Order: sequence, then C-alpha cells, then structure tokens
Amino acid sequence: MNHDELYAKLLVKTPVKMALVVLDGLGDIATPAQGNLTPLEAATTPNLDRLVKNGCAQGRMTPVAPGITPGSGPGHLALFGYDPLEFEVGRGVIEALGLGLELNAGDVAARANFCTLDAKGLVTDRRAGRIATEICEELCAVLSSKIKKIGNTEVTIKAGKEHRFVVIFHGKGLEGPLTDTDPNREGLPIASAKPVNAKSAKQKKMAKLISDFYKAALPLLKGRQPANGFLMRGVAHQPAIPLFADRYAMRPAAIAVYPMYKGLAQLVGMAKIEGPQTIAEQFERYRAEYDNYDFFFIHYKYTDKAGEDGNFDAKVKAIQDFDAALPILLKKKPDVLVITGDHSTPCAMRGHSWHPQPVLLHSAVSGSDKLERFSETGANQGSLGVFEAKYLIRLMQANGKMFDKFGA
Repeated sequence: MNHDELYAKLLVKTPVKMALVVLDGLGDIATPAQGNLTPLEAATTPNLDRLVKNGCAQGRMTPVAPGITPGSGPGHLALFGYDPLEFEVGRGVIEALGLGLELNAGDVAARANFCTLDAKGLVTDRRAGRIATEICEELCAVLSSKIKKIGNTEVTIKAGKEHRFVVIFHGKGLEGPLTDTDPNREGLPIASAKPVNAKSAKQKKMAKLISDFYKAALPLLKGRQPANGFLMRGVAHQPAIPLFADRYAMRPAAIAVYPMYKGLAQLVGMAKIEGPQTIAEQFERYRAEYDNYDFFFIHYKYTDKAGEDGNFDAKVKAIQDFDAALPILLKKKPDVLVITGDHSTPCAMRGHSWHPQPVLLHSAVSGSDKLERFSETGANQGSLGVFEAKYLIRLMQANGKMFDKFGA
C-alpha cells in the first residue's frame, strides 16, 4: 500500500472549510545587503503577527527535492498534493487552460514571453521591460492575423498578462515536451527547441514546427521596441491527472488573477472564480463564496514579481499590502488556514531558488509554536519541521479531522 492508498483508506468526509493562501515566491534569504533580514522579517505585519500569537504551527517545505529549484507548475502541483516528479505538466498547458483555451488530444501548447533582442539577436531583456498587457494584446493580434497555419498545423495565439502569451499548435502527430527556447539569462541568443526524447518522431516534428513558427513570427516584430522577439517555455501536451475533488473529498475553488495559476487550478478540477484583481477583492470574493466550496486556493503574485526584479523594498511592500488585506479573510476564518509560498524567490538571486519556503498552519488543533511572527527564522523553529510540499494538503486534512486512526 502506497501513501495515497493509505490516505484514501483512512479518509473521512467532514464539513470542514479550508483555505490555502499562496504568496508566490514568498521565501527569501537574509544577506548583509538586506540588513541580514528577509522581506518577510523586514515587513511590518500586525495582522499576521496577531494570527501567529493566537496559535499557529510553522515549518518549511521542500517543493520538489533538496537542492532542486522548481518552476511555478511543480511548485503549485506539490502544494495541491501531487508529486511533481510523478505529474509533470508543461507550462504552456497550464497557461492555455488559465486563459480559457480548450486543448484537444494531439494539441501542443507553449507559454511565451515577449523579449528584447539587440542587433546581433542576443537577448537583452527576457521580459521586454514587462510591457503593458495592452501592448501584448496588440502584438499578439499582429501575429495572429499573419500566422494562422504552419504547414498543415493550425496555430492559436492568445495574449496573457503583461509580456506573456500562449501559442497552441493544433495538428496530428505532435507531442511534447520540448526544451525551452528561453536561454534563462540575458546576453545569449534564443535557443532552439529540441525533443526531450531524441527518439520521438512526434517531438522531432514539433521541434521543426517551433523553428518554422519563429521564422514566420520574428520578422513581424522587427523594429518594434522593446518587444522585438519572444521566448518559449513549457512546450507540452496535456497529461492525464486525477481530480482534486476525487482525491480529497472536498469541493475546491481557485481565486487567482494570473492565467497560469488559474490553469494549474483548472488542471486538477478546481472551479475558477473570475473577477477579483486585488488581494482585498480576492478575500472579499472568498467570503462571498464561502458556503459554496470546501477548499479555497487563493493566489497572490506580487511577492514573486518583486523577488524576480531583485527589489527588496517592493517585496516588503507586497507582503505589507497582503497583511493589510488579511482581516477581510479572517472575518470568515476557515477551519484550516495555511499561508505559504509555492517556492522561494530571493531578491539577491532575482529568480526562483531551492530554499525551502516558510509555511504557517492554523487550526483548532494545530497547537501553538509560541512564536511572535511568521518568518523564515521562526519557521526554522516550528513544529512542522522541514517536509515535502506534497504532504501539505494531507496535513491540512489531518487538522480538519478527515482521517481515521491507522492500525490498532
């Protein structure tokens, strides 16, 4: 009997309400340049502090494995209780679902970023200065009007938020995954997409389509600034994945702003609650929908954006903005509340990292770690210890008294 079979055997359906609140990229590291504080430690967070003092357990989570830096897809799937090594999902699939696009058998999706290229074709800004969504929509309209097919393969192009967009290839004999064309740092040219399985004819065909798509699309962007190129990641087809409701016996809903996180939630069968934009609006919508669902996933992006920009002060402010809105959620406190990140995004590194992210868990039976604040330092001392993120939902269920005793 494996762990999932054991949990299924012990599962008891209870009228419990849960909320998983994810501050994207929350985890950080203390450095001398930051006064030896993390943004979470430097932020003024009276509402989080009050929650902690009322009784919470803290710890840290490893999203994938020690030393492995996760993308947002694996990071969130782990939070949802799916082993990211078992359920590998391409970023393009997630983004496409989040934008409300339909994927059929044989379709391959890629997540793309507009970028800035110099005269030699080298990437000088991987996000094109985070162009406004309106500019992204304009550029995608240009590409869509000129590129409807590559050979016999139909192409769908859809704008996302800011510099992000999605490309879907509808055809026969296609398959992912492919390697990214994103070189992952500035000063390098756009990489070639290559089959992950060198023996797969379908992946080879897909790699040729990506190459042909670039040949058709790049000339249409020539001379535009700052977005005169694009990078593609997560080229993949949609995998089979068990539904959240079947796995955990809870009706789940997602309240997220960015398409990728809506897509991740949709992939596991969460209802998407559309409309809210600010974290305060997200919490208000949670309260309005409280009676309709058992489990809420609430996503907050701006901690991750600030970390990727290396902006310590902005990350501190994002945490403080979150804290200011927290009382709205706490007016209808769920039976089990978790506040955490999907991974760490240290300002000093300007990107995702392998450092375990801090996690706070509050319930009637969580106990109190007798800490004053929620922080990496406090989490290091917490009773949850360091554990794999794929067990977080199971800990939430245990705190919701959803498991029978195992054995005599």
